[in-house]
Amino acid sequence: MTYGGSRRPDLAARLRRGQRALKSRLERTESVLALLRAAHDSLDPESIGRLVVARADEWFKAPACGVFAADLDGQVVGLSSKGMGPALTPAAIGVARWVLAHGRELASADLRKDARAAGAAGAVLAWPLRCRAQTVGVLVVAERQGATQVPHLTPAVGQLLGAMLEGPAQALDNALRLRRSEALSVTDDLTQLYNSRFLNQVLRREAKRASRSGRPLSLLFLDLDGFKGVNDNHGHQAGSTALVEAAAVIKRCARETDMVARFGGDEFAIILPDTGSEGASAVGDRVRERVAAHPFLAGNGLNLRLTASVGVATLPDVAASAEELVRAADMAMYQVKDSGKNGVRIAQAE
Repeated sequence: MTYGGSRRPDLAARLRRGQRALKSRLERTESVLALLRAAHDSLDPESIGRLVVARADEWFKAPACGVFAADLDGQVVGLSSKGMGPALTPAAIGVARWVLAHGRELASADLRKDARAAGAAGAVLAWPLRCRAQTVGVLVVAERQGATQVPHLTPAVGQLLGAMLEGPAQALDNALRLRRSEALSVTDDLTQLYNSRFLNQVLRREAKRASRSGRPLSLLFLDLDGFKGVNDNHGHQAGSTALVEAAAVIKRCARETDMVARFGGDEFAIILPDTGSEGASAVGDRVRERVAAHPFLAGNGLNLRLTASVGVATLPDVAASAEELVRAADMAMYQVKDSGKNGVRIAQAE
């Protein structure tokens, strides 16, 4: 694209020409205070990300900008972005991953030629959001067009930008810490699945929603057959490792809309919203088959085989409440146990 017969200035050129105006914006005390107050008014990481993106859009006038941070699993995700699109987002995530790991800014004239965070073509300037001597997030400013020079800020402007982002960085750190602590309170320490307390909370909520909407709700209860032998023959550490492996196998069998939890011991549960007994039974068969096919403790030099007994209960077919659904699924699971294990049974109305 050309402007007045000339090529549109690239990111580096616009930053170079706009340093004085950017410095003036960042020096405004009222802007610092307004951003600080707004950031600390929220305990939601995404809201803080949107706030920083809105300001960055005003500061840099760049085609694309975004704020990125590590999620609960350590994966880099976008909290908010503008103009990134599918072409720039993967590259921006790679850039943010590098900045989070190294704790310093990254500037590149063309990501295709940059080994630090190779990605789609384009120029980028990424700035760390620092709090308590740690990098808690990353502001990425980018455009798909490569630049003739590496985009950069003068030391004075860089210092002002860092000071401006201190408040949002602290607010983001607080919000992320809160989210992690909330996740820990609902997560099983060993398997990292949801725990039984949170399972019951979600099940009650989903049961009420299903009753209002008239949509089915299914619950799978499953127990690992022969798990006691792992503990008895190979020790409790091996048993714990087997539970972690089983949790991963079961989680891969579920959909994004399903919720997988460790109910206790070697018992697991899956909540399947908007799923009737036939669909739930298919999920149960998939779990049973994959558990049976998995070589447990292969990393420990063993090749143990376990199976699963699965009970399926569906609301409103056999239950009218969350408590009845749990009892029905549990009873169906024990019926499988009593009839030879390694199977799936759908609870029937009495």
